[in-house]
Order: sequence, then structure tokens, then C-alpha cells
Amino acid sequence: MTPRFGALCRFCFCNTILCLFLALFIFWLIFLPKEPEFTVSNASLSQFNFNNNTLYYNLALNITIQNPNKRVGIYYRHIQVIANYRKERFSMVNLTSPPFYQGHKNTTFLHDVLVEGQQLVEFGEHELSQFNSETAAGVYNIDVKLALWVRARYGNFKTADYGSSKIDCKLKVPLSFSETPATGFNTTKCGNVYVLTNP
Repeated sequence: MTPRFGALCRFCFCNTILCLFLALFIFWLIFLPKEPEFTVSNASLSQFNFNNNTLYYNLALNITIQNPNKRVGIYYRHIQVIANYRKERFSMVNLTSPPFYQGHKNTTFLHDVLVEGQQLVEFGEHELSQFNSETAAGVYNIDVKLALWVRARYGNFKTADYGSSKIDCKLKVPLSFSETPATGFNTTKCGNVYVLTNP
């Protein structure tokens, strides 16, 4: 290989890389992708009892999903609801709704997402004290995470499937039938904790 030919190869390689990065930058400028926004608009808790190391629960959620993008659509293949109390997972529910597509600047409502049942949990002395305090107040701190399997659509181009992306919703949920009067549920915006890996 002559020095001139080697220099020409390096020049072509650098130009190719530069064009690739320029194309990606222009693509990003055109679509300006934004993360979808998740909000729990209502949450009702009709049961939340702890007896003999077993947590009995009945939680219903209304969830709003907003796609703020003007040119990006989102396919939701699967949604999983994971409920935790004091870092103890007590429920994991797979939504039975079929996969759906969310278009540009679109809002989707998930009504009456039901999380109910019973689960063995181990509370330490501190966790049990916190549970008793919240029972007395009639409001519980429940951490709900949404695990999403999604893909995006940019014009006619669809990305590969991703899973799972995590959405974290830190809720303060009043017990519906508490003897202690409590304020109603406040609409809560969820935070995005994205961990995108191909399934």
C-alpha cells in the first residue's frame, strides 16, 4: 500500500464517519424526541392490612400517558405494574390490554388499573413502626413502578423493540374507609427511570 493510497483511505473513512454523525444530528434536530409523560390522576385504596406477615391490599389506579412529540409515535407492546411498600414488592400485575400505538401529541388513559391480592412480606421493626404510623394517619406511601416494553416510530421508520423502561410513581394514597379523615388523592407526576435494553 502506497502512502498516498493509505492517506486516501483515511480521508474516506473520516468523511464517512463525519457524514454519519451529521446525518444523525440532522435526524435528531428534525424529530427532537422527548420522553412520554406519565401521571397517576387518581388512586384509591380500599384495603391495606398487615396480619401474620401478610399484606392484604386493594389498589385501583387511573394512569394518563402523554406523548409530547410532534413527529414521534410510540408503540406500547406490554405494560407491567409493580407495587412496593417500604422497598418490599407486594404485587406485580401484567396489564391485559392489547398492545397499542400512541400517535403524535396524543393522550392515552388507562382506567381502573387494579392491583389487589395478598402477599407475604417481612417488615423490620422500623418498617412496622412506619406502617402503624401511616395506618393511624390514613395515608400510605406506595411506590408504583411501570415497566414498559416499547418501540418508537419516526415517520415511516420503526425502531427495534426495547424493554424494559421503568417509570417511577411515588404515591401518597389515602385509605378509602379509614376512621381517620384524610385528604383526597393528589394527582402525581411520575419520574422517568429509563433502562433501555433490547429484549
